[in-house]
Amino acid sequence: MEPMDWLENEELLRFFHRKKTEMSCMENPHTFLSQLRDHDLVPEERYKKVSRMKSKDNIRKGLYDILDWLESEQPKSIREFWSCVFEETILNQYPTLRLLRNSLMDGSFHFDKQLPERAETEEEDEEEEEKQENSVKKKRKLRSRSVCVDEEEPAGPSAQLTPRKRSKKICFSSPLKKGEENNIWSWPIYKLQLPVTCGHQEGTLNRDRLAKGEKCIVVRKQWFTPNEFERLAGRKRCKNWKLSIRCMNTTLGQLIKEGHLTAAKYKGGCKKAKKSLFPSDHSTTDEEEDRVLDEEDRVLDEVDRVLDEEDKVSSSSKESSAVVTDEEEEERTEQQPKASHDSGRKVFRVTCGAVAGTLHQKRFASGTCGKSIRTETSWMTPVEFLKVAPLQTNASWRKDIKCQGKPLSVLIEENILVIHSLLCHCRLCKPEDEDLDNEKNDDECCICKEGEELVVCDHCPRSFHQKCHLPHVEDVILRDDSLWLCTFCIFRNSRGYLYSEELEREATMSCQISQRMLQCQYLLLCLCSADEEQTFAMNPCLYLTDYSAVIKTPMWLGHIADKLQKKLYRTVGEFVTDVQLIFSNCASYNQDNAEFLARGNRLKELFDREFKSVLNISE
Repeated sequence: MEPMDWLENEELLRFFHRKKTEMSCMENPHTFLSQLRDHDLVPEERYKKVSRMKSKDNIRKGLYDILDWLESEQPKSIREFWSCVFEETILNQYPTLRLLRNSLMDGSFHFDKQLPERAETEEEDEEEEEKQENSVKKKRKLRSRSVCVDEEEPAGPSAQLTPRKRSKKICFSSPLKKGEENNIWSWPIYKLQLPVTCGHQEGTLNRDRLAKGEKCIVVRKQWFTPNEFERLAGRKRCKNWKLSIRCMNTTLGQLIKEGHLTAAKYKGGCKKAKKSLFPSDHSTTDEEEDRVLDEEDRVLDEVDRVLDEEDKVSSSSKESSAVVTDEEEEERTEQQPKASHDSGRKVFRVTCGAVAGTLHQKRFASGTCGKSIRTETSWMTPVEFLKVAPLQTNASWRKDIKCQGKPLSVLIEENILVIHSLLCHCRLCKPEDEDLDNEKNDDECCICKEGEELVVCDHCPRSFHQKCHLPHVEDVILRDDSLWLCTFCIFRNSRGYLYSEELEREATMSCQISQRMLQCQYLLLCLCSADEEQTFAMNPCLYLTDYSAVIKTPMWLGHIADKLQKKLYRTVGEFVTDVQLIFSNCASYNQDNAEFLARGNRLKELFDREFKSVLNISE
């Protein structure tokens, strides 16, 4: 049902009067004007005049003049105006209009009844002084009588000046019934946002942004996280924004506990700007306090998760058996290394013709928003990924991008991939300059698969921790404003002139490693990056209780990296021997474990292939 079905012309006109400025500020209003022109709501000369304008300021002023003319000259056409601009095609192009329609539908717009009274007062001022008092009394009697009529019988279609009873399906004032508590956060007007305070500082909390873990509190047109808002109010020593930030004397923590609000985790995230790795002393203190808060939230979330799992186990025998199965699986794999990164992340192998990449669920927003597909050279949106493949001009990214042979539309229908709303204001849909820059690089370290404090390559999408990269990235390098290239890019850019002739394997093995240091660093980084589950990254004796009894000389990628960094190898052969030792130890220990034996064999094949190619070894 449309909002015009239960609103009078006077109410629609009043709503129009309040929203003229907001509509005049819409971006690219030409389609909006064309719609008004098609419905004969704007004169042709006014339409052509605004259409020819180039300056944004002039267009906004011209559009406001058209709306102002429409209000004063065509007030009887107001219902037709809202009907034509609320058509779905127009709403899809102008989020501002969709928000206006939603405010009518959910009752968040309050129809101020003071405007007609002010108009009456202006008319009274024009009358003669000796008749003014009698006129005011008469109008008061008329208003009181019209209220009585409204209570006794419903208004008919012809009652244009008498207030009508509004449908119960929409509420323009407090929705409270007699005996209900005055909880303002349950009113329709506060469906999207809430007024909040922290000390003497006031702001507006956006519910959706809070649920997504984004900057959710706006103060003087600037967005803040709850922690930042707390510091803005001078309450950073409170160290708990859920207690220090309040809505009508009720803490946000209480609203979250009672289910009125949903809050996501607020973490600092990975720092990609090189300069941000070396903040001032003051900002470092703030970050330490944030980490304390994040740790407290993490513990509380973990407790909630455990309690939820216990409830599920006790309520369903089927779920109980599933938990037992998980415990048995843990017993079978407890002797194997575990992934250090989040195994719950969703990454899908995708193809489009001959082009391949990986689609990351957490980065996906729509076809044009969110660079969610990672190729070897860059991050792309689905539409950009589609363009690099040699396909027909009328291609559709939902159909032509495949995941395991099925189009992406299947993942969308199964809600594995969720397309964001046109009104979404998250960092993917409405990115700031910093967000656009961050989208160009990975969110986790290429080596250890963890985030935070990352150094980004200026030539490829890879990101690294300073100590994960080979060679280690020193602080003095990051303080320099010049571009920084990772070892992958340096090797590939200089590969053409590293050596000119092929060498025998024996000759290569006896070479001084100082002459082949770049190649060895590249080889090891390739292995570490390919070891996605971090199976061979750490000392296996730390998590496999019987490993030392089976393997006499343990070896792991992290240990080889340390020896390379400290220049403890003398020849290329010593480096290769340690790498091959990892694979032989894996084969000896995992004779009865096909999964981990296959992982070791895949890594060995990669090393053998790259070793011959990188060091230019003859067959």
